[in-house]
Amino acid sequence: MKRTATLALVCAALALASPAGKPGRVQANGISIAYESFGAADRQTVLLIAGSAMQLTGWPVELCDELVKRGYRVIIYDNRDIGLSTKFDSAGLPDFGAVIKAAAGHKPAPLPYTLYDMAADAVGLLDALGIKKAHIAGVSMGGMIAQIVATNYPRRTLSLTTMMASDGKPGLPIIARPERFPKTPPPGPDADKQTYIEHQVKVRTALAGPKYVPHEKELVRKISRNVERSFCIPCEARQGAASLYTALEDRRAKLQTIHVPTVVVHGDEDPLVPLDAGRDVAANIPGADLRIIPGMGHDIPPALVATVAGAIAAAASRAGQAVSSPQTSGPR
Repeated sequence: MKRTATLALVCAALALASPAGKPGRVQANGISIAYESFGAADRQTVLLIAGSAMQLTGWPVELCDELVKRGYRVIIYDNRDIGLSTKFDSAGLPDFGAVIKAAAGHKPAPLPYTLYDMAADAVGLLDALGIKKAHIAGVSMGGMIAQIVATNYPRRTLSLTTMMASDGKPGLPIIARPERFPKTPPPGPDADKQTYIEHQVKVRTALAGPKYVPHEKELVRKISRNVERSFCIPCEARQGAASLYTALEDRRAKLQTIHVPTVVVHGDEDPLVPLDAGRDVAANIPGADLRIIPGMGHDIPPALVATVAGAIAAAASRAGQAVSSPQTSGPR
């Protein structure tokens, strides 16, 4: 009872806080996209693409600051159907069985959108901000979206950093270590915020590497902040279904067409996406630099922010263009 009351107080006390970037909103690809910008607009841009069910607030502000210190502008944003961007409420809950069946049969996804639409959103955001080219970096589902941006929009991509993501290689498990995750089912679509927060604390603890276990109070603070900003369980389910559909698509041949500098980041303690998936991504992108981070799970703990920033900056620096070179035109 005391624990529940504490969670309620935390939720009530938190404002709609987000990283200390400059907020904005654009219309792109037929939807509204909420974003935040860090650093001077005349620098080369690093576009960070979030994972499934991850609002822009999920990015460590320290990572954005570190990249700004290294000379870049950083853009983070809410993918469609999450955070403060356009939601697809009329689509309802996805049928995961139908999604798996469609993917196995190479049929169109029975979903309101796919990761290809979300890649188009990323490019649409760049268009709306007048950014001609960017260094594209994504985590988990965002890593797959980043791969699609690099394959489908090569002229918009300066470099690629794909983190904790797969390429659809057949035969790899969907979940690397299912035994690490809670046995209790996820909250239903009508679950209250407290139930959701409690379950998310368990999930995020499971996602972390055993060397970097997050403090429970800090997890509650971060998850509560996100919940107060936006709370939509069906939205998260739709994103998860879209991510699953693309994770089951063999995209290795497409990755072989990527010729921008690429760094592939994966933790050797990732319980969600198999390490072999990261290895395969690197094997299929010409010249890719594979960076396996000891002890890292399926998250970016504070202790590894500089390591991750270094990986993104390494890909960007290999692009062979001066950091100070403007890459913008038009509205900002």
